[in-house]
Order: sequence, then C-alpha cells, then structure tokens
Amino acid sequence: MPKAKDFPYRVQVLDRALGILDLLSSEGPELAPNELSGQLLLHKSTLHRLLQVLEQHRLVDKNPNTGKYRLGLKLFEFGSRAVAQIDLRERVRPHLERLVYETGETAHMCILDRSEMLSLANVESPRTIRTPSTIGHRIPVHCTAAGKAVLAFLQERELNALLKKRSLKSYTRNTITTSARLRAELQLIRKRGYAVDNEEIEDGLKCIAAPIKDYSGKVIASMSIAGPVFRITRSKVSSMARSVIEAANRLSTELGYQRAQTEKRVITRLKTAG
Repeated sequence: MPKAKDFPYRVQVLDRALGILDLLSSEGPELAPNELSGQLLLHKSTLHRLLQVLEQHRLVDKNPNTGKYRLGLKLFEFGSRAVAQIDLRERVRPHLERLVYETGETAHMCILDRSEMLSLANVESPRTIRTPSTIGHRIPVHCTAAGKAVLAFLQERELNALLKKRSLKSYTRNTITTSARLRAELQLIRKRGYAVDNEEIEDGLKCIAAPIKDYSGKVIASMSIAGPVFRITRSKVSSMARSVIEAANRLSTELGYQRAQTEKRVITRLKTAG
C-alpha cells in the first residue's frame, strides 16, 4: 500500500480506516484490537471508534468468541461488483459496435448505481449530429430509456424503495412525473421488452433501451441507442428496438443467461411489426 506521505492531500481518518483494512488483508484473517493498535500506532480509543464505524458499514466483522476482527462481507460485495463491471465493459464493446452499425446511432451500456444510471461504455455514431461520449456520466432513472429498462424488472420492494428516494423531476413537457404513470409505463416495458425515452430528458432526443441479464435472469444493466428525433422516427422504432433487444440478448447469452421462449416471441412480434 502506498504511503500516505506520497500523496499531496490526506484525510487522516480515512488513512487510518484504510490502514486497518489493509492490515487485516495482509496479516489476517483475524487480528485482536491490541495487535491492530500496536502495528498501526493508534491509541486504543481511536482504534475502537474506527472499528465501530467500519463494523457498522459491514467492512469489518467482530468474532463474538475471540473478540478479534476480520474483513467484512461488504468488501466482497464491492469486489464482486467491481469485477462484474470490468467484465461487462470488456464484453459489451463488440455488441455496441454492431448496434451502431445496424442503427447508425450512438450505443450505450449503463448500470443502476444507487438511484441513478451510470454510463460504463459507449460507442459513438459516425454521423455529424450525434450524442457524445458519456462514460462516467450519471442520468436519472425515471425519464431515460436506459433507466426505465432496468426499473421495469426490479422487484416490487426494490422499486418502491427507489421511488421513495427520488422525486420524479420534470425535464421536458414529456417527462413522466407521477408514480402511477411511471408504473404503467414499466408494465408496458415488461410486456414489449424494450423502453423508449421520447424526449423525456431532453427536447429533440429519443432513446431506445433493452435489459441485459446475467446467468440467473436478473437484470444487471441496460443497452441503448440515442439519437435525434428526426432520425429515430415513430416508423423506425420497432426495427431499431429489435436491434437493441437482439444486442442485449446476445450479451446476456454470453453472461450465461438462457433466453426464454417468451423473449423469442417478442423478437418475432417486432419483426412482424417492422
């Protein structure tokens, strides 16, 4: 672990907390408080306060039998998510490139992070008028195709908890701003297999998104295209949605998901409509 003095800015409490985690990782699996305080040169009262906070956030666990501390399962969750996100970024690019080739529009892949969508990967359209790169950018969930494609497949309790945290802020005249309307929209998305943002976050911008599923069938991300409304017209939505769904399904299959017969019927219906 790099020494704190190597960095121009320091936050002492974070330095000390990270020092505890680093020591448990390298010297564990379990260490007693006196071992931690001795090696980190921390006063016992200071160490006790830090351990309490880390334990509260499940970053460390205390063995009730020995009184010793070990790394908490929250770190495993962080690590698993980080690995999954890296894996997604590596796997998604060829699918995004193909989607840009098929539709001519910028393609994105986003994940739900807390109560917003986080852009992890994208491939820009070659056209002069296009949506720019947005990697690392956060967008609302309720008025974007990428967000609604994930919201539609959350468990009811997860959806309720998320909606309690966020207000349905209005961005344009088309933004959905009531829970009842949003829930009706999510029901439609589940039925047809894709979501549309029809100038809901920005005037003149239209997006189409479909869910990405892991091996268990859980929706873990969404794939979308975004472009100007004069190109993504109503008559083209079905054919473009089919491309988005097929791209998302191909990635889902790579991740181990076995497509259900109902999803195949969605593709067939869109081909007929197109």
